[in-house]
Amino acid sequence: MCKLIELVLLQTLFLAGGQVLLKLVMIRLGKFEWTIAYLKAVFTDWRFSACGVCFSLALAFWLYILKKFPFSQAYPLTSLSFVFGMLASWLILGEAVPLSRWIGLIMIVGGCFLIMK
Repeated sequence: MCKLIELVLLQTLFLAGGQVLLKLVMIRLGKFEWTIAYLKAVFTDWRFSACGVCFSLALAFWLYILKKFPFSQAYPLTSLSFVFGMLASWLILGEAVPLSRWIGLIMIVGGCFLIMK
């Protein structure tokens, strides 16, 4: 089970990391537009490329996890990406996180512990 936790932690870190990088791209570009110039700016940003690398690594880890572990145990553990995403929104993006979300975060982590029992 320790191996599953390690793999899921890596997978969810890459998944959340990709989302944070994508958010940083969108912040930098401002208002979204369906124009060639806007889309070119998205696709040529290094953060967008790094986002793709993160998502690809998350997928590779997920494929391995699916092959080696029970789906009923592995899939709920992917909720840890919400934990990493919220921590990144607070620490990296400087977003305010209300108490209700912190309580929800604790419940997610508690649920993951129960799933591993």
